[in-house]
Amino acid sequence: MTLRIVHYNKPVLRTKGARVTTFDPALARLAAEMVETMHEAEGIGLAAQQIGHALQLCVVDLRGADAKFSWELDGARPPLELFMPMTLANPAVTPVKGTEVTSYEEGCLSFPGIRGDVLRPDAIRVTFQDERGTPHQLSCDGLFARCIQHEVDHLNGVLFIERMDKKVRAGIDDAVKILAKETKAAGRK
Repeated sequence: MTLRIVHYNKPVLRTKGARVTTFDPALARLAAEMVETMHEAEGIGLAAQQIGHALQLCVVDLRGADAKFSWELDGARPPLELFMPMTLANPAVTPVKGTEVTSYEEGCLSFPGIRGDVLRPDAIRVTFQDERGTPHQLSCDGLFARCIQHEVDHLNGVLFIERMDKKVRAGIDDAVKILAKETKAAGRK
């Protein structure tokens, strides 16, 4: 079942998620529905806040991405097909020391049609639990690192538009204001 993706300026998008403490069939079902919703929307990541739940839970799937990136999951480099789509509960991100900060155009399923350049560290380490509560460690770079950082920002109530420099943000401000008005009007129905 696909879920409704909330759009900017819904308050849940600015809410830090509660830590996931129960790893049960309901959580696994929510994660599976998030993956289905992400795929239907043609996204590569989706955070719980984007479907109206303030939880430390997100999903990513980069199997269809053209971008080059590398990864190491739990000390190995398994093919993406073996672990994607992946569920990250309670993720903690640390930039790799000395990594370059790069600019890359990002979009967001909660901001349809709005894109802009965002600066982020190119390589990260992330500790997290999967939907069963099993702990994992992931090192990645490029689009994989960027996607996880974007989703973890959502889990902490931070939006990608807040990571843009002033000039980039100014270029999309009108579109963001229109989206906020449309979201507000849709909420009254």
